[in-house]
Amino acid sequence: MIPSLLLVALGVYTQKSRAVPVQSLLSRPVFDVQGHRGGRGNTIENTLPSFAWGLIDGVATLELDNGITKDGVVVVWHDENITADKCKDTQPVFEGDPDYPYVGKYIANLTLAQIKTLDCGSERLPTFPIQLTYPGTRISTLQEVFDFVSCADPHHQIQWNIESKIDAQCPNLTRTVDDFVNKQHAVFKKSPYLGKITFQSFDWRSLTGMKKLESSIPTAALISTGSSATNNGARSPWQAGLDISTFPGATLGVKIANAAKSIDADILSPNFVADGSPVQDPALPGFIPFTTKDMVEQAHELGMLVKPWTVDGLNAAQQLLDWKVDGIISDYPDTIRRWAEQQGQTVSPKYDQDKVLACLAKHLETSTPK
Repeated sequence: MIPSLLLVALGVYTQKSRAVPVQSLLSRPVFDVQGHRGGRGNTIENTLPSFAWGLIDGVATLELDNGITKDGVVVVWHDENITADKCKDTQPVFEGDPDYPYVGKYIANLTLAQIKTLDCGSERLPTFPIQLTYPGTRISTLQEVFDFVSCADPHHQIQWNIESKIDAQCPNLTRTVDDFVNKQHAVFKKSPYLGKITFQSFDWRSLTGMKKLESSIPTAALISTGSSATNNGARSPWQAGLDISTFPGATLGVKIANAAKSIDADILSPNFVADGSPVQDPALPGFIPFTTKDMVEQAHELGMLVKPWTVDGLNAAQQLLDWKVDGIISDYPDTIRRWAEQQGQTVSPKYDQDKVLACLAKHLETSTPK
């Protein structure tokens, strides 16, 4: 373990009086319903249409992912590479382009011009059979997404949860941690949404890097079974080389909360279900949770908020709300919002559909570049 982090682990966690009350940290008047990739259960993911419908459906926060192109542009996309189940080629940027076809290539190895030729709006994922498609939709830059949402949200009220998609295990597949932190921060700092952004990542090195650049930006520590090392002596590249098993706590959930606090995370964002769980519903036999009640309680004790992902079932949502989580990231934010309101939670207002769709028509790119 990094020595300075070890000192934090042995100090802060044994002195509850030092913990910041969770009510005073990033407190929000509404329950934080986040549209995962905009709301990929309803609309093709991480595109202007998905963010448009997230606004119309009344999300509190737009959750999205960032990659960085070969020429250093921050784009909004989840996957490290361009997959055929989400995008299809249209034409090369220039005749004889040796990189063409672009489907199958990695974002880090393609220029923005090459990426802008892709149609990423025509393919409906079989796992999300009610997705609205928008044929011809292009991948957007982060700046273009901010510009579109500013049109629909001129007072800049919507919250953002923006993830750096770094591959900590295979670093040659994505741009570096420094590239992500510096290039994302450069877009953040000139945006009118700077004070509305949470920065999240499975690669905790980027969280500490962003804190150094802009300490006011809240950070969210993403974690799942697959991205954590939980055995003695196992240092995970995802958790900046930390060995979670060395942190104080009688359970894994408590240890994880303590580890997230050691990097000064403001939010702990765990998967709600363990990898390999045979079912996704806690009401069914065999369900294996990853987010646990003691994890939530310890995170709150340490002054962090807890916002699990990706919660698409109401039995799971109900269990998490009973444990007093502070928000839920979902592929179906419209459903989660309706349920949260039924449970007596205050929810965000919906944006005017006509206005949002007018802004979408103005900003949506569907033609190939000239």
